[in-house]
Amino acid sequence: MDCPSEEQLIRMKLTDLPEIQTLNFDIPQRKLTVYHTGTHENIHHQLNDLKLDTCLSESIDVNKASVSTENVHQERKLLWQVLAINAFFFALELITGFISNSMGLMADSLDMLADSIVYGMALWAAGGSVVRKKTIALFAGYFQLVLAMLGFIEVIRRFVGLEATPDYLIMVVVSVFALLANALCLYLLQKSKSKEVHIQASMIFTSSDVFVNLGVMVAALLVFISQSPYPDILIGSIVFVIVGKGAIKILKLSR
Repeated sequence: MDCPSEEQLIRMKLTDLPEIQTLNFDIPQRKLTVYHTGTHENIHHQLNDLKLDTCLSESIDVNKASVSTENVHQERKLLWQVLAINAFFFALELITGFISNSMGLMADSLDMLADSIVYGMALWAAGGSVVRKKTIALFAGYFQLVLAMLGFIEVIRRFVGLEATPDYLIMVVVSVFALLANALCLYLLQKSKSKEVHIQASMIFTSSDVFVNLGVMVAALLVFISQSPYPDILIGSIVFVIVGKGAIKILKLSR
């Protein structure tokens, strides 16, 4: 349990269980606290199906599960802000990736899209029915998986073909702006000082994107030094793997 996709995966897996009252996630500690009625056997069985190395820490009796609803409006506004930033840079990196002939930028754009999907699912599915949540997860997962597969096909085509060397200058400039965008998202998330788990998870998820941005910048430098497209193709392949794994996790939400 180390990203919003896995949190949503767990939520969707348990959402049909009538005994569930509250789920409290602690992403950094990889811990989930479940407030429920009755026994925990069925809950533990459902979690084991996800193959996330689930183990029972403890089971205690409590009188009532409490759910904090403070600052809900502010948190939804915050998620809309980071969603808008990620969606904008998805479009920007996709367009400039085609212009510069950079697989790294196009792959990073899909990583931005993956972030947008996670934020959008959290906002759109909130308060909705189980059917709607699973429909959203199914559509988002297949859409992201198709994009990742198309990306891999393009990687293979470029690897075996004769491709022009990417424009390293565009790669660097756009990657710097994407890095600043992720930094802004982190600043907004940290500024909220929210203890809610989906905000904390979003911070972790966005932090990992910084390394992708840095990877594209390193690839651009290697393209400049070697005058070869292969560093760009390599970083693109790595990011497409990340996007593909994220798509598979999201598809599990629709089960």
